[in-house]
Amino acid sequence: MTLLIVAATKDEILPCIPLLENRNIPYLITGVGMVATAYHLGQELIKNKYDLILNVGIAGAFGNSKNIGDVVYIGKDSIAELGAEDDQQFLSLEELGFGISSWTGVIPSNIILDIPQVEAISVNTAHGNEKSILKIRSRLPQIEIESMEGAAVYYVASQENIAAIQVRAISNYVEKRNKETWDIPLALKNLNLWLQKFIENQYTTIY
Repeated sequence: MTLLIVAATKDEILPCIPLLENRNIPYLITGVGMVATAYHLGQELIKNKYDLILNVGIAGAFGNSKNIGDVVYIGKDSIAELGAEDDQQFLSLEELGFGISSWTGVIPSNIILDIPQVEAISVNTAHGNEKSILKIRSRLPQIEIESMEGAAVYYVASQENIAAIQVRAISNYVEKRNKETWDIPLALKNLNLWLQKFIENQYTTIY
């Protein structure tokens, strides 16, 4: 099984890069956001074929159902802003009849993920305003996680019929922006510990 690791920034997988290079497992740094992610992942898939895409990174959590530093699997991800406004009502792409804006992960049968599964949204603007947070949580009460790339990875993978997994570590809560409450180092540490374990214990590849 050929694997591609995808991350928005190099810092998110930096501790694991020596392991990936030693195992000849390719990784792709796309840059932040869905546009950059879709473009660079698409270009990579033109050149090389993979059986599994693993998107990893940090993310924000809505509410306190998860702790800072927790590592979670994103079972479903949506582009939250893809749609139209009808005065005070938001109309999704599905409601408009223009397609879909949500995609799910696909876990190969030989892989076991021993981490909680959550539902996420991908956004162009990370929420940091109390009114906008209340609005999105009212519209999508089931969501627990927010990132800026995940749905794009799932979209590209679905179009190319490639299995895809998205794993995130919680670096902050989605609230009025206050960097003093963030713990990015803990999130990165736990994310890379999980990725190292995944590579060493659950993934084997033949090149």
